[in-house]
Amino acid sequence: MSTTALRARRARGKGAGLGLLAWLLGIAFFLPIAWMALTSLHSETDAATNPPSFAASLTLDGYREFFGAGGGASPWPALINSTVASLASTLLVLLLAFPAAYALSINRVRKWTDVLFFFLSTKMLPAVAGLLPIYLFAKNAGMLDNIWLLVILYTSMNLPIAVWMMQSFLAEIPVAVIEAAKVDGARLPTILARVVAPISLPGIAATALICFIFSWNELLFARVLTGVVAETAPVFLTGFITSQGLFLAKVCAASLVISLPVLAAGFAAQDKLVQGLSLGAVK
Repeated sequence: MSTTALRARRARGKGAGLGLLAWLLGIAFFLPIAWMALTSLHSETDAATNPPSFAASLTLDGYREFFGAGGGASPWPALINSTVASLASTLLVLLLAFPAAYALSINRVRKWTDVLFFFLSTKMLPAVAGLLPIYLFAKNAGMLDNIWLLVILYTSMNLPIAVWMMQSFLAEIPVAVIEAAKVDGARLPTILARVVAPISLPGIAATALICFIFSWNELLFARVLTGVVAETAPVFLTGFITSQGLFLAKVCAASLVISLPVLAAGFAAQDKLVQGLSLGAVK
């Protein structure tokens, strides 16, 4: 056997091994979701058995109870609150992060690396450390149990990571394209809207998806700062966990339903997400 054929065989074997490893990792990540979906289709008694019974009869009682069929609270206000808070905060983050990233990547300001480090340093403070001051401010301002308080908080929390991500994406845009637009007489708003934004659309989509996921999954501030009016979906989910009775199947059903918007958004934007993350990784 020639050396070339031997190398080709080794390359094919290495590729097959990496493919098998990728499948195993994918299955490992998918198993908890499959287990949660299966548990949600069992009765509370069957879901609480140890070890679990795979041959147990299937039922939709967990989903019916989640949607209030048993006389419980309706999840729709909480789902609407999460949707409003996540979408509004994500839109505000993009509007603020896009020009900031432009100033830090293309038309760079002085000491732009220090500015980036400052943005990153704001994420080093544990969220629980700022909980009491924010609670006192919200109380004195009369904004407790207000969905717009969560919008402001989620915007401030996601803005640093959004600026970092979009700065990496915008740094890959050829400067010659922007200079050509300036020669043609385009002003900064036109350059941002018609030149930079279309080129960096995959990066914007990736940033928006990350910010949406972070906002949708946030629990700590929503749990402390909201009550009934502005209750979000994660807070509503914690209400199923009680000290008495069985609740595992209902919690799994609720978790699956609440996870669907994030899964749907990720599936819809998966091509833009991959392009955006790849764009920001190439230097």
